[in-house]
Amino acid sequence: MKTNVWLSAVAVLALSACASSLPRVSEESAVQRYQNYAGAPIEQFTAFRFTGWTALSRDKLVIWTGANEAWLLTVWNTCQDLQFAEGIRVKRTGASVTRNDSVLVGRDRCPISEIRPIDVRQMRADRAAEREQGTPSR
Repeated sequence: MKTNVWLSAVAVLALSACASSLPRVSEESAVQRYQNYAGAPIEQFTAFRFTGWTALSRDKLVIWTGANEAWLLTVWNTCQDLQFAEGIRVKRTGASVTRNDSVLVGRDRCPISEIRPIDVRQMRADRAAEREQGTPSR
């Protein structure tokens, strides 16, 4: 019985050591990674479907509309649960997403304040080149 308790304690310590040694991407570097490839702000974009999304911070997220098409959205800072959301919805009219639309996170309505296209092809090319050279990603 004492052996089982001791082994359980060792296992918990080993797992927590592994978890703490994993590299963590800071919120600032996650935002910067995408902002480096974001174009000038635009008023709207057309999207017939969303293929994915990534929360970067409390007020920034990336919406994917295709393999090589992504948009950096900035929402009002009132969106408290964006970083922890399991799902979002975009409240829009028709096939376009505009600065007059909102991202819905749970019960929060997060108005869009800025839309910027992301140069996904360049971002992927730069990351591939960095991997070949052995340098860390941005």
